[in-house]
Amino acid sequence: MFQVKGFANTYLFIYDDLNYLPHTKRQNINRSLCDTKILWAEEQHVKYRQKRDFMEISDIPHERVKRIFPYEELINSGNQEKLKRISVNQQEGVLFNDELWNQQWYLKDTRTTKQLPKLDLNVLKVYRSGITGKGVRISVLDDGLEYTHDDLFANYDPEISYDCNEDDYDPLPRYDMAKTNNHGTRCAGEIAMVANNKKCGIGVAFNARIGGIKVLDGLVTDRLEGTALSFGLGLIDIYSASWGPTDDGETVDGPGKLALEALERGTRMGRRGRGSIFVWASGNGGGRGDNCNCDGYLNSIYTISIGSANERGIFPWYGEACASILAVTYSSGAYRDQMIVTTDLYNNCTVRHTGTSASAPLAAGILALVLEVNPSLTWRDIQHLLVWTSDAVPLKKNPGWKKNGAGLWFSTKFGYGLLNAYHLVKRARNWITVPEKSACKVQMLRKSSILRAFEPVTISLFTSACKWTSAEINYLEHVEIKTTIKYSRRGSLEIWLTSPLGTKVQLLSSRKLDVSRDGFQKWTFMSVMTWGEPPQGFWMLTVRDKVD
Repeated sequence: MFQVKGFANTYLFIYDDLNYLPHTKRQNINRSLCDTKILWAEEQHVKYRQKRDFMEISDIPHERVKRIFPYEELINSGNQEKLKRISVNQQEGVLFNDELWNQQWYLKDTRTTKQLPKLDLNVLKVYRSGITGKGVRISVLDDGLEYTHDDLFANYDPEISYDCNEDDYDPLPRYDMAKTNNHGTRCAGEIAMVANNKKCGIGVAFNARIGGIKVLDGLVTDRLEGTALSFGLGLIDIYSASWGPTDDGETVDGPGKLALEALERGTRMGRRGRGSIFVWASGNGGGRGDNCNCDGYLNSIYTISIGSANERGIFPWYGEACASILAVTYSSGAYRDQMIVTTDLYNNCTVRHTGTSASAPLAAGILALVLEVNPSLTWRDIQHLLVWTSDAVPLKKNPGWKKNGAGLWFSTKFGYGLLNAYHLVKRARNWITVPEKSACKVQMLRKSSILRAFEPVTISLFTSACKWTSAEINYLEHVEIKTTIKYSRRGSLEIWLTSPLGTKVQLLSSRKLDVSRDGFQKWTFMSVMTWGEPPQGFWMLTVRDKVD
């Protein structure tokens, strides 16, 4: 691989002989492109990437405030209410002395108490059995990691850390008065804050090893994303990413060639062939009518798309619905809803981490607990476990739930439901690895159809699911629909997919802010909503202009 940088553009060349050094400095770029040893070349363009927390940086205080007293002081103070809460924790067998533990509402036990609603992530039972993420390595792809933080340093792993922006192995964030680069440190704290050190709170996997891959502090290109997603391929178990293309309700964008290759290679070669786990935040464009199937990171079969629910089990105003969401964890919601506790820059703590940025790291931490119990799980085993153990019941108050042909409840807002750490770990202990993945590709050749308002286009396709071939499929996991659609206003389009068993899934909702005339050029929509169904039979794809 060789790259040539100019003042305006960067060109990336892939050669078939890594020992061959082209004399690019003595040639112009056009001549380099004609070199017979070049396998692939592409001009690198800047890709805008947005962190998926919606809070304004200026709204977050710099100072850290202790929220609870040490236990001895509580006894002397006579504060019976707080003493009662502590005694309940003691009865549960879990007592953390971390100063913000009482603010970590999403980790508390609501299942064996009279508290309503019963919406916790069910992790305390896992901790009681001694499962805390030990031996699992997680790296946060973001804007840096303050690994010197008192609540992170003991779990910091320099081997799985890298600065793609500066091309060195120190992921410390760039500091400024506005705390612009606090995002990665916040996400990392949710995963692996140290327990019982009287500092901040506890990470979901508080004995896991945590690293940082800095990629968002500068101009982002496909080469940079590819480097970040492939770094530590033989070392990192879980990659956590809480960013993506702009959630503005009009962007259609995703990973480039190198980033796509990194994701595919990670699931093929990572974790000694079992596959790296890529956890991705589903986006905060709900207030702008965005749909996360317009995000190429989330509609990839190689990533786990994680959405949000608030403390009352309600879909938050910023949430994006789409058919590629696998499950949800917690984050903030309405103005008065509680947010997420974590580490902050300058060795501080915060109780105000928010957006789907806060949900994905919670999922990454829970999956670390799962991998401690069963390190042999493949990347597809993990996705199966999420489908079969996520809990729809606490979220059923929200409209839109349906049952697919395999008997599974699903929602384009919540996937298959709320992560349940105990059920995940219990099921993972004796999980039998799923068979090798098969991919049956069915191509439809037909003349162009004209789409008009009030006149939807429906395409019917029969498939035997590659029966009697090596690619035969009997039970579905992911369904991908690769489309080219030309239309005068892209945001008016809605797309629905109906399976042979009658499960109707919305692949794309209309987006009022998207006025592009570009349509979709070989864009892939993905759905996990027919998981477990047999694929044989007639499928129907309906495209319509939603006329308001």
